[in-house]
Amino acid sequence: MSRTSRLPSRLPGRLRRAVAGAALVGLGVLCAGCGGAATGASSGTPATRLDPALRDLLPTQVRERGVLRVGTDASYAPMSSFGSDGRTIQGVEPDLGAQIGRVLGVRVRFVVRDFTALLPELRAGDLDLVMSAMTDTTQRARTVDFVDYFSAGTAILVQRGNPDGVTDIEDLCGKVVAVERGTTQVDLLARAQRNCAGPRITVKAYPTNSDALLRLRTGRAAAVLNDLPPAAFLVNDPRTRSHYQLASTVQYEPGLYGIAVPKDRAGLRDAVKGALEELLDRRVYARVLDRWGVSGGAVDRVSVDNDR
Repeated sequence: MSRTSRLPSRLPGRLRRAVAGAALVGLGVLCAGCGGAATGASSGTPATRLDPALRDLLPTQVRERGVLRVGTDASYAPMSSFGSDGRTIQGVEPDLGAQIGRVLGVRVRFVVRDFTALLPELRAGDLDLVMSAMTDTTQRARTVDFVDYFSAGTAILVQRGNPDGVTDIEDLCGKVVAVERGTTQVDLLARAQRNCAGPRITVKAYPTNSDALLRLRTGRAAAVLNDLPPAAFLVNDPRTRSHYQLASTVQYEPGLYGIAVPKDRAGLRDAVKGALEELLDRRVYARVLDRWGVSGGAVDRVSVDNDR
């Protein structure tokens, strides 16, 4: 599937929207228990293999350590979340990360951090990469590079039954909306305030997406803004679907998720890009997305910084 067209970050009048029907088809099969460790190989699919030329692009310390330290906020199923044991991180990103490691000949260790701490720790050298459903934006790309690997927009999540009658982003005026701190949804709501003729949106930002969902589930917020894949996961997962539903089949301001890389690590950036391109070519990428039910967000090529 071709990636979603880039949209301007600031939108005049009504917020520009993209109908998400096609994406919902790909996301509608999400359920508890789907997913698991990706092998990258099955009948008719070549196995992931080491690429020595790409491995040589890795920083010396990464090659010597034999491990890529990847930061994530594990509260965003099906991209990254804790498994049933409360310790194992599972999802699209851990599976893709493991396959990237196979191509580069290193292990990939996911490290859990608050979303707002991810980029500061990357720039400080405490992490090698960030892979956490992080949208590649112009502002973020001023300090890090992004290797783009997935496409998603924002959806409005409400309580099952939609007691507040929310069907559009303008319906959020005069209501409490919960979001995860530091996300693009915070910026989207700030832009949406311009369309409120009366009372404005009361935006409550929390350290994790799980915190925001708790406010919605307990009636302390009328809606939560999530990227479409996590929102669709919640409304289809048997463990959570009795609590949540989508306000509509619309996603707002579609963009690209990127793996964040320090600006001064061009070799690492190119190694990750090359590894992802190999996973696309060998259809390992497609199999991982299919396994987690998010093939609607697939990109057809890997870009850096959204080709800006």
